[in-house]
Amino acid sequence: MREFIVEADGGSRGNPGPAGYGSVVRDAASGQTLAERAEYIGVATNNVAEYRGLLAGLRAAHELDPDATVHVRMDSKLVVEQMSGRWKIKHPAMKPLAAEAATVFPPDRVTYEWIPRERNKHADRLANEAMDAGARGERWTPSASRAELDATASPSAVPEPSGPPGDATAGAARARAALADVRAARTVAAAETAAAGTSTPGTSAPGTAAPGKAAPGTAAPGASAPAASAPENLAPSGGAVPSSRTASSADADSSDGAAAPAPADAGRAGAATAETSAQGWSSAPDLGAPATFVLLRHGETPLTPQKRFSGSGGTDPALSDIGREQAERVAEALARRGTIQHIVASPLARTRETAGIVAARLGLEVTVEDGLRETDFGAWEGLTFAEVRERHPDDLNAWLASPQVAPTGGGESFADTAVRIAATRDKLTAAYAGRTVLLVTHVTPIKTLIQLALGAPSEALFRMELSAASLSVVAYYADGNASVRLFNDTSHLR
Repeated sequence: MREFIVEADGGSRGNPGPAGYGSVVRDAASGQTLAERAEYIGVATNNVAEYRGLLAGLRAAHELDPDATVHVRMDSKLVVEQMSGRWKIKHPAMKPLAAEAATVFPPDRVTYEWIPRERNKHADRLANEAMDAGARGERWTPSASRAELDATASPSAVPEPSGPPGDATAGAARARAALADVRAARTVAAAETAAAGTSTPGTSAPGTAAPGKAAPGTAAPGASAPAASAPENLAPSGGAVPSSRTASSADADSSDGAAAPAPADAGRAGAATAETSAQGWSSAPDLGAPATFVLLRHGETPLTPQKRFSGSGGTDPALSDIGREQAERVAEALARRGTIQHIVASPLARTRETAGIVAARLGLEVTVEDGLRETDFGAWEGLTFAEVRERHPDDLNAWLASPQVAPTGGGESFADTAVRIAATRDKLTAAYAGRTVLLVTHVTPIKTLIQLALGAPSEALFRMELSAASLSVVAYYADGNASVRLFNDTSHLR
């Protein structure tokens, strides 16, 4: 029996907007291109265009040999999961297309595989050729196509991702190197002090706090965490040293979310908190135990290593095998420390799955909090930063310039996200006063909580790097002050 490979793609410049699809049928044995299909379809969404591409590819394969088996490869997780029967189809425009696609070949002769966009270049170029032709008022023709030539000429190696870094392991390596340098310096200083005898009166030994001051990473007098909580034990000696990024770097799940400036008023609110803290520890009243939030970013999904925008408006991917292993390691680390008393998770699949793995190990229940969800990235969901730059350059520039601007297609602005996160923070600190709570959430919520707690300017979010399955810790006191005790710890993954 003959076997075909169908590669299909679709796109929309606006979502909905001018749309087109492209499909390629290859011989599975030789890899030879047997058929190409592309068409401008007018105004439609990305997903509808992708389904139209799938349908055209299946029909082209059927024309070649109705008795063949077909292996479909697409970079649309939504279409692959829905056609494989694992996800429900809710969109009214997609249901009839999916139903028709399911009838072209018997279901037992068609299999589906998700592939990265870099491996679907031929179909992607066909779709863009069709949209370009439509913009000129023309029809796409095979004779004028350069899609296969361009796809073949492209470098086979996947280029180093640019733009939003959500999970760059290089950042963690730099942090570990910085920590090693700090520890080495302390060791040398301690040795020199020991060789010289006792410390000079009125000075403190290396690594200890001066009289009347709190040591780094510890709570202030009168505002210490209960012994059962002790979240500072999560921090490695010397504290975490986040790597810096230029203002051109945002996070995508790539980001799972993207780091962009938080609203200016949110930054001012954080600055007010910092000003209150500056009054000094000596006069601080006994505020009792803080609400301590251990912030866990979910484990990797298939989109994470590719640095694709993955917010709350996309395909809602589950964890990958690596992501589940990361969650298991976090669970073991938290079980050893024994400080977590409650678990609260974002409603998205990747966070609920991560939280469930940890909860099973700790013997706790998971509470779902909608306010912890990731930003909705609109039409950018599933795209890399470079792809958004290519398809929506003006919208991207406006979004990077202002937290008030939403992504293309009606996503959620960072200003709206920050308001939601601040309200969720206030709600949870009131509900869990004096408790240690694991919040399983995403890049943007965690970075926003850190930025507000530090009273840092909004551009500080561009200079944070947050790895999958990393731990951060913030303690919130009754007077509104906050203490950041840990950031982007990934030691449990090594």
